[in-house]
Amino acid sequence: MKKPQDAEEFIAQQKRILAENPDCANSSYNLGVALMNQGKLDEAIEAFNDAILNSGRMFEGYVNLGYIYFKKGDMGKVAEMNLRAVEIEPRYARGYANLGFAYLQMCETEKAIEALEKAIEINPKIAQAWNNLLNAYLQKGDADKAIEIGEKLVEMAPNFGLALNNLAYAYYTKGRYQEASKYLEKAISSGFEPHPDFVEALKKHQRK
Repeated sequence: MKKPQDAEEFIAQQKRILAENPDCANSSYNLGVALMNQGKLDEAIEAFNDAILNSGRMFEGYVNLGYIYFKKGDMGKVAEMNLRAVEIEPRYARGYANLGFAYLQMCETEKAIEALEKAIEINPKIAQAWNNLLNAYLQKGDADKAIEIGEKLVEMAPNFGLALNNLAYAYYTKGRYQEASKYLEKAISSGFEPHPDFVEALKKHQRK
C-alpha cells in the first residue's frame, strides 16, 4: 500500500514543478489548496492568483480565495471573489450561496436575496442557502416570507438546529409565540443552544 504523501513534500513538489513551468495553472492551484489547508493564507492567495492568471476558467481559484477572505473577515472580498466565480461558471450553486451569505453579512439585503434564490434555483438541496434566505427576509422585515422559507427548510432538514431556531424567531416577531416555542424546543432537542435572551423573552410571553 502506497504511503500517503506528506503535506510539506507535496508543497515542495508543486514548487519544483512551478520552478520549471511557472505558467502551470494546475500546480499553482494545488499549491494554493495545500497552503490554505496549512493556514498559510497569504501564500495561498498568491498561489491562487497565479492559477487564475494562467487559466481563463479557474473559477475554483476564486472560490478558494473567497474562503480565505472569509477567514480574514473581509466580506467585501468574499463577495467579489464569488461574483467572479459565478461569472465564469454561472451554474455553480455554491458560488451564489457564498455570494448571498457575504451580501447578507454586509446588510445588502436585496442582493443577498437575489443570490440565494439563484443558488436554490440551481441546487435546492443547499440547506445553508435556505437558512440564509430566511435570515435575509428577516433582515428585510418580511417575517411572513421568512416563515414560508423556514417551513420549507425544516421539512427538508428537520434536525437543522440553527434553522429551527431562526424559524422560531420569525414566528416570535409575528407574535405567534406557540409556534415559536414549538420550533425553539425542536432546536434545543437537536442539540442547538439558542441565545439565552431569546429563550427568556419567549418565556415572558408564555407566562402572560
